[in-house]
Amino acid sequence: MVVARDLPGFEERFADVKGVRMRYLVAGSGPAIVLVHGLGGAAANWISLAPGLSRSRRVLVPELPGHGGSAPLAAAPNLSPYADRVAGILERERVAQAAAVGHSLGGSVALRLAIRHSHLVGSVVLAGAAGISSRRRAAVYGLRLSALLQPGRRIAPYRRRIAVSPFLRTVVFGGWGASDPVAMPARAADAFLAGPAGHSDTLSAVRALLLEDPRSELDRVTCPCLVLWGARDTQLSLADAFEYTRRLPARLRVVADCGHLLIGERPDACVDAIESFLSDVGQ
Repeated sequence: MVVARDLPGFEERFADVKGVRMRYLVAGSGPAIVLVHGLGGAAANWISLAPGLSRSRRVLVPELPGHGGSAPLAAAPNLSPYADRVAGILERERVAQAAAVGHSLGGSVALRLAIRHSHLVGSVVLAGAAGISSRRRAAVYGLRLSALLQPGRRIAPYRRRIAVSPFLRTVVFGGWGASDPVAMPARAADAFLAGPAGHSDTLSAVRALLLEDPRSELDRVTCPCLVLWGARDTQLSLADAFEYTRRLPARLRVVADCGHLLIGERPDACVDAIESFLSDVGQ
């Protein structure tokens, strides 16, 4: 067993899924839950949630193609190839059915997973999910520019210095990611900055995200859903949360005093919301 350094207590595994070498982490036992990170993220993004969830559940944390230790896709016409690779990991691990939790881009991937592989998904949690306002002109330019310039890769070598400095955390995460960067735990800040150094292709994920509008197929999601959102998310506004909630339909839980990176800012509130929802729907 190889212990993952970026997610303590988890085992690191690799698998060839549809021609793509995928890295994923596993821990715990019980009902399965798969955590899907966002654009430019990695398994480490879940450092504040995954260990707690693994106390009573079998937690699987894949790194999407082109992210972290996973190889890139040969082609990505939409988000389906990303969802298919996550499904391949669940099948390899003999998971009969899992709760799918997706943050940002991962939320869109989780929805695609629930549509294409409904037998594998018992419920969906959308944590600040991308896909609606991501298609607006300003967001399109911002996403493409970020993927081309890769600011995360540039600052990754200094992530530990940034993580322990309230001032530098504010510079890096303020305005878009965290409502209160000073209050964000250093461990969470470090985890959000850990992935970009290993990325091989995030631009394909940006293009895939922008090619489809999830609203056209939300009626195909048949499992229970929870929309989990930061009350002060400036990256993806609460209007998106309300629209997802109305169209699915889904339950809505708004977490106070946090922004887009709610899984790092308010992990206890996120775990409580996820566990309460899964208990209610019998998962």
